[in-house]
Amino acid sequence: MPGDSTPAASQAASTSALKSAPSAASHPDPSSITVTKAIPPTFDLGNLLCHDPTPLPPLPPPALLAATARDCAQSLINQLLTACPVVTAAAGGGVLMALPPATFPLPREKPLPRKKAETTWERFAKKKGIRDRKRGEGGREYDAGKGEWVPRWGYKGRNKDGEGGWIVEVDEEKERGLEGEGTGKTVRGEGRRDRVEKVRRNERKQRANERKGRKSGGGG
Repeated sequence: MPGDSTPAASQAASTSALKSAPSAASHPDPSSITVTKAIPPTFDLGNLLCHDPTPLPPLPPPALLAATARDCAQSLINQLLTACPVVTAAAGGGVLMALPPATFPLPREKPLPRKKAETTWERFAKKKGIRDRKRGEGGREYDAGKGEWVPRWGYKGRNKDGEGGWIVEVDEEKERGLEGEGTGKTVRGEGRRDRVEKVRRNERKQRANERKGRKSGGGG
Protein backbone atom coordinates (compact mmCIF):
# COMPACT_ATOMS: atom_id res chain seq x y z
CA MET A 1 0.00 0.00 0.00
CA PRO A 2 1.21 3.58 -0.68
CA GLY A 3 2.68 5.16 2.39
CA ASP A 4 3.22 1.77 4.05
CA SER A 5 5.83 2.33 6.79
CA THR A 6 5.99 -1.14 8.29
CA PRO A 7 9.46 -2.47 9.23
CA ALA A 8 9.26 -5.17 6.52
CA ALA A 9 8.60 -2.61 3.78
CA SER A 10 11.45 -0.36 4.98
CA GLN A 11 13.90 -3.29 5.00
CA ALA A 12 12.86 -4.31 1.47
CA ALA A 13 13.32 -0.78 0.17
CA SER A 14 16.78 -0.52 1.74
CA THR A 15 17.86 -3.86 0.25
CA SER A 16 16.65 -2.82 -3.21
CA ALA A 17 18.52 0.49 -2.99
CA LEU A 18 21.76 -1.22 -2.00
CA LYS A 19 21.50 -3.64 -4.92
CA SER A 20 20.79 -0.93 -7.48
CA ALA A 21 23.35 1.66 -6.24
CA PRO A 22 26.95 1.20 -7.48
CA SER A 23 29.62 0.60 -4.89
CA ALA A 24 31.76 3.67 -4.14
CA ALA A 25 34.83 1.49 -3.63
CA SER A 26 34.56 -0.29 -7.00
CA HIS A 27 33.30 2.72 -8.99
CA PRO A 28 35.16 5.82 -7.76
CA ASP A 29 34.33 9.26 -8.99
CA PRO A 30 36.43 9.80 -12.15
CA SER A 31 36.82 13.50 -11.32
CA SER A 32 38.25 12.82 -7.84
CA ILE A 33 41.98 13.36 -7.40
CA THR A 34 42.10 12.29 -3.76
CA VAL A 35 42.90 8.63 -3.21
CA THR A 36 42.59 7.09 0.25
CA LYS A 37 44.02 3.62 0.85
CA ALA A 38 43.89 1.49 3.97
CA ILE A 39 47.49 0.47 3.23
CA PRO A 40 49.45 3.38 1.71
CA PRO A 41 51.21 2.52 -1.57
CA THR A 42 54.94 2.90 -2.10
CA PHE A 43 56.54 4.70 -5.03
CA ASP A 44 59.65 4.57 -7.19
CA LEU A 45 59.37 7.87 -9.01
CA GLY A 46 62.53 7.28 -11.03
CA ASN A 47 60.85 4.31 -12.72
CA LEU A 48 57.32 5.83 -12.54
CA LEU A 49 56.30 2.86 -10.38
CA CYS A 50 53.46 2.66 -7.85
CA HIS A 51 53.21 -0.46 -5.68
CA ASP A 52 49.86 -1.03 -4.02
CA PRO A 53 50.10 -3.77 -1.32
CA THR A 54 46.33 -3.92 -0.85
CA PRO A 55 45.33 -7.58 -1.39
CA LEU A 56 42.86 -8.48 -4.13
CA PRO A 57 40.42 -11.40 -4.21
CA PRO A 58 41.48 -14.55 -6.07
CA LEU A 59 39.21 -13.72 -9.03
CA PRO A 60 38.84 -9.93 -9.06
CA PRO A 61 36.14 -8.58 -11.37
CA PRO A 62 37.23 -6.27 -14.22
CA ALA A 63 35.57 -3.30 -12.55
CA LEU A 64 37.71 -3.77 -9.43
CA LEU A 65 40.90 -4.09 -11.50
CA ALA A 66 40.05 -0.92 -13.42
CA ALA A 67 39.33 0.99 -10.20
CA THR A 68 42.60 -0.21 -8.61
CA ALA A 69 44.61 0.76 -11.68
CA ARG A 70 42.95 4.17 -11.74
CA ASP A 71 43.73 4.75 -8.05
CA CYS A 72 47.38 3.75 -8.52
CA ALA A 73 47.78 6.03 -11.53
CA GLN A 74 46.20 8.94 -9.68
CA SER A 75 48.35 8.30 -6.60
CA LEU A 76 51.48 8.25 -8.78
CA ILE A 77 50.53 11.54 -10.45
CA ASN A 78 49.82 13.15 -7.08
CA GLN A 79 53.18 11.99 -5.75
CA LEU A 80 55.02 13.28 -8.83
CA LEU A 81 53.41 16.70 -8.58
CA THR A 82 54.23 16.85 -4.88
CA ALA A 83 57.81 15.57 -4.80
CA CYS A 84 59.30 16.45 -8.21
CA PRO A 85 60.16 19.99 -9.35
CA VAL A 86 58.51 21.23 -12.52
CA VAL A 87 60.61 23.57 -14.67
CA THR A 88 60.22 25.29 -18.02
CA ALA A 89 62.60 24.15 -20.75
CA ALA A 90 64.88 26.80 -22.20
CA ALA A 91 64.34 25.56 -25.76
CA GLY A 92 60.74 25.59 -26.92
CA GLY A 93 59.26 26.70 -23.62
CA GLY A 94 57.97 23.23 -22.74
CA VAL A 95 57.35 22.02 -19.21
CA LEU A 96 59.70 19.41 -17.78
CA MET A 97 59.64 17.36 -14.61
CA ALA A 98 62.94 16.24 -13.08
CA LEU A 99 62.66 12.65 -11.82
CA PRO A 100 64.77 11.41 -8.90
CA PRO A 101 67.14 8.44 -9.28
CA ALA A 102 65.43 5.06 -9.55
CA THR A 103 65.45 2.86 -6.43
CA PHE A 104 63.92 -0.38 -7.75
CA PRO A 105 66.46 -2.52 -9.66
CA LEU A 106 64.90 -3.57 -12.94
CA PRO A 107 65.95 -6.92 -14.46
CA ARG A 108 68.21 -6.95 -17.51
CA GLU A 109 66.65 -7.59 -20.90
CA LYS A 110 69.88 -9.10 -22.29
CA PRO A 111 72.26 -11.52 -20.58
CA LEU A 112 75.53 -10.25 -19.17
CA PRO A 113 78.25 -9.96 -21.84
CA ARG A 114 80.74 -12.77 -21.84
CA LYS A 115 84.33 -12.01 -20.95
CA LYS A 116 86.34 -11.27 -24.07
CA ALA A 117 88.91 -13.96 -24.81
CA GLU A 118 92.55 -12.89 -24.79
CA THR A 119 94.24 -12.51 -28.15
CA THR A 120 97.55 -14.17 -28.97
CA TRP A 121 99.36 -10.88 -28.42
CA GLU A 122 97.67 -10.27 -25.05
CA ARG A 123 98.71 -13.72 -23.82
CA PHE A 124 102.26 -13.15 -25.06
CA ALA A 125 102.43 -9.67 -23.47
CA LYS A 126 101.18 -11.00 -20.14
CA LYS A 127 103.73 -13.82 -20.21
CA LYS A 128 106.61 -11.46 -21.01
CA GLY A 129 105.45 -8.66 -18.72
CA ILE A 130 104.89 -6.19 -21.56
CA ARG A 131 102.55 -3.36 -20.64
CA ASP A 132 100.54 -1.08 -22.88
CA ARG A 133 102.02 2.32 -23.48
CA LYS A 134 100.11 5.53 -23.74
CA ARG A 135 100.09 7.41 -27.01
CA GLY A 136 103.45 9.12 -27.43
CA GLU A 137 105.06 7.31 -24.49
CA GLY A 138 108.46 5.94 -25.51
CA GLY A 139 107.95 7.13 -29.09
CA ARG A 140 111.12 9.23 -29.17
CA GLU A 141 114.80 8.47 -28.60
CA TYR A 142 117.99 10.48 -28.57
CA ASP A 143 120.03 10.55 -31.79
CA ALA A 144 123.66 11.17 -30.82
CA GLY A 145 124.63 11.93 -34.42
CA LYS A 146 122.07 14.71 -34.75
CA GLY A 147 122.22 15.75 -31.11
CA GLU A 148 118.44 15.81 -30.72
CA TRP A 149 115.43 13.69 -29.84
CA VAL A 150 113.85 12.05 -32.88
CA PRO A 151 110.79 9.81 -33.33
CA ARG A 152 111.35 6.08 -33.45
CA TRP A 153 108.75 5.49 -36.12
CA GLY A 154 106.73 7.48 -38.63
CA TYR A 155 107.87 10.64 -40.36
CA LYS A 156 111.66 10.99 -40.04
CA GLY A 157 111.65 7.96 -37.75
CA ARG A 158 114.79 6.05 -36.78
CA ASN A 159 113.34 2.96 -38.41
CA LYS A 160 113.97 4.67 -41.78
CA ASP A 161 117.66 5.32 -41.20
CA GLY A 162 119.69 4.46 -44.26
CA GLU A 163 116.80 4.61 -46.71
CA GLY A 164 117.66 8.11 -47.93
CA GLY A 165 121.44 7.81 -47.85
CA TRP A 166 123.34 9.04 -50.90
CA ILE A 167 125.70 6.05 -50.68
CA VAL A 168 124.33 2.51 -50.46
CA GLU A 169 126.43 -0.60 -50.06
CA VAL A 170 125.65 -2.93 -52.94
CA ASP A 171 125.50 -6.69 -52.52
CA GLU A 172 126.49 -7.91 -55.98
CA GLU A 173 124.70 -11.23 -55.65
CA LYS A 174 121.48 -9.57 -54.50
CA GLU A 175 121.81 -6.92 -57.24
CA ARG A 176 122.12 -9.62 -59.92
CA GLY A 177 119.06 -11.37 -58.50
CA LEU A 178 116.98 -8.19 -58.66
CA GLU A 179 118.11 -7.49 -62.21
CA GLY A 180 117.17 -11.03 -63.22
CA GLU A 181 113.63 -10.53 -61.92
CA GLY A 182 113.07 -7.71 -64.40
CA THR A 183 110.88 -5.76 -61.98
CA GLY A 184 113.04 -2.63 -61.90
CA LYS A 185 113.86 -3.07 -58.21
CA THR A 186 117.27 -1.98 -56.93
CA VAL A 187 119.28 -2.51 -53.77
CA ARG A 188 118.68 1.14 -52.79
CA GLY A 189 115.01 0.44 -52.10
CA GLU A 190 115.67 -2.80 -50.24
CA GLY A 191 115.38 -1.22 -46.77
CA ARG A 192 112.02 0.36 -47.49
CA ARG A 193 110.69 -2.85 -49.05
CA ASP A 194 111.71 -4.84 -45.99
CA ARG A 195 110.06 -2.30 -43.68
CA VAL A 196 106.81 -2.24 -45.67
CA GLU A 197 106.72 -6.02 -45.85
CA LYS A 198 107.24 -6.24 -42.09
CA VAL A 199 104.28 -3.90 -41.52
CA ARG A 200 102.08 -5.98 -43.83
CA ARG A 201 103.15 -9.19 -42.11
CA ASN A 202 102.25 -7.75 -38.71
CA GLU A 203 98.85 -6.61 -40.02
CA ARG A 204 98.15 -10.11 -41.37
CA LYS A 205 99.02 -11.63 -38.00
CA GLN A 206 96.78 -9.12 -36.24
CA ARG A 207 93.80 -9.95 -38.48
CA ALA A 208 94.43 -13.67 -37.99
CA ASN A 209 94.46 -13.20 -34.21
CA GLU A 210 91.19 -11.23 -34.35
CA ARG A 211 89.51 -13.98 -36.40
CA LYS A 212 90.79 -16.58 -33.96
CA GLY A 213 89.39 -14.59 -31.04
CA ARG A 214 85.95 -14.30 -32.66
CA LYS A 215 85.84 -18.03 -33.40
CA SER A 216 86.68 -18.84 -29.78
CA GLY A 217 83.60 -16.91 -28.63
CA GLY A 218 85.35 -13.85 -27.28
CA GLY A 219 83.51 -11.38 -29.54
CA GLY A 220 80.16 -11.54 -27.66
